Amino acid sequence: MSSYFSIEYLALFLPAVLILYNLMPQRYRWLLLLFASYLFFWLISGVLILYLLTATLTTYIIALHIGRLQQQRNMLLQQVDRPERKAIRISYQKKQQKLITAGVLILLGMLIVLKYSGFIGINIQSLLNVLHLPLTLQIPSFVLPIGISFYTLQALSYLFDVYREKIQAEWNLGRLALYLAFFLTIIEGPICRYTDLSFQLYEGKKISWNQFLFGMQRIVYGLMKKIVIADRLNLFIKTIFHDYNSYDGGMIALGALLYTCQLYMEFSGTMDVIIGSGEMFALKIEENFRQPFFSKTISEFWQRWHISLGLWFKDYIFYPLSMSKPLKKLMAWARKKVGNHYGPLASGAIALFCVWLANGFWHGSGWNYIFFGLYHFALILGGSLIEPVTSRIVSFLRINKESAPYQFFQIIRTSVFVVIGELFFRAKGLKAGIHMFITICTNFSWTSLNNSIFSIGMDRQDFIVVIIGILIVFMISVVKERGLSFRALISRQPVMLRWSLYYMFILFIVIFGAYGVGYIPVDPIYANF
Repeated sequence: MSSYFSIEYLALFLPAVLILYNLMPQRYRWLLLLFASYLFFWLISGVLILYLLTATLTTYIIALHIGRLQQQRNMLLQQVDRPERKAIRISYQKKQQKLITAGVLILLGMLIVLKYSGFIGINIQSLLNVLHLPLTLQIPSFVLPIGISFYTLQALSYLFDVYREKIQAEWNLGRLALYLAFFLTIIEGPICRYTDLSFQLYEGKKISWNQFLFGMQRIVYGLMKKIVIADRLNLFIKTIFHDYNSYDGGMIALGALLYTCQLYMEFSGTMDVIIGSGEMFALKIEENFRQPFFSKTISEFWQRWHISLGLWFKDYIFYPLSMSKPLKKLMAWARKKVGNHYGPLASGAIALFCVWLANGFWHGSGWNYIFFGLYHFALILGGSLIEPVTSRIVSFLRINKESAPYQFFQIIRTSVFVVIGELFFRAKGLKAGIHMFITICTNFSWTSLNNSIFSIGMDRQDFIVVIIGILIVFMISVVKERGLSFRALISRQPVMLRWSLYYMFILFIVIFGAYGVGYIPVDPIYANF
């Protein structure tokens, strides 16, 4: 079993778990999900399951100790007079800070050693070579367990929420283990909060026919995105990015555009399968995408793309930093110097920089990923800095911001920025990304698009199928953008029409899906992050 799109998952694992779940008494269903989750992880990662167990036990023990300190503090506060309470709070706060720091260091330490030690070692060795120091480092190499970045962030969010007293520490190790290892969220997310997921998993609701049917619809939609669009684009994109020196700017620009499309179809398609599978178990898993390519600004784009990651960074990095005493003082000072618009940006920019630096590192251990994060930091900060100027220009030119042409311009502009960012994201390193971008700017040609487009792993029929698939996704996205449910619209149609549409959609996937001899399925892209 390699992904949610594998035959083993769709035809064996998921149906087996569903049948057993439905047959099992309600109070034991969560135990079945726990067993299934660890079996799923072991089937993919084998002995690397030890890292997940270590993270789970660390999170459980530290959270329990923090919870006990909070209980002891509250009991003491009830027994002493008011003058002594402040000293007790400070004393127990310091103890909790030591525990939360230990938890963060252990969890992040495992992630950094496994994921970034090679990158750090290579860069230290490069620095030693530049300084002409006769030292040679033994650079370690580790095999990453699936989803380590996802379950690490979930573990940290749980610890932070216990520390902030938003939730109570979970005494049941099995419930915490299920939350961190749940097979539907461990590979590619979404990054769920304990309060959003754990209680649903433990409740073990009965499965209804409507939920099962809606879940099947969502899974089929995700399959279409993945095997009709993402997998069919794979060979073309792989060829362009691996042999970029052989192509001019036109072909590279097309490769970057198609990679952006592939990434969205693969990742959002995976989310469709995850959320659809969750619906089959009567679970509500939060959406991770909300029509991101209708965004009018980069900031809005990241509120619609990989939503759970953005919310995690906002709640656990941006807000704590921006509300810290040093940055509050900086903001108050800056307000007096440069006004109410630019003043908050001074402190906000520092917190924003940390968020996007972390975002870049989270995605991968390479300078191109760091550049990817700082690129979006520069765009978002730059947009905020020039916002008063652009507002004056728009007002001076009497442009209606709500008009369709202006909003269309904003969407196209934002999409161009996104595609440029994804070019660096996919490139074989920062130097390759810079070279490809320069080639687009200095050697762009429409001629190569006419002459070479059908000779790199895709023929005319492949492009037609991809375009049809994209149009289907676009039409469904338009319906959703208007606040309507496409599945609800379909469900209100007559039975004959409704099932005819279902069979047509399945046949479209069977006939035009990219699988079998000659096609290499796209590995779960975000599982590597």
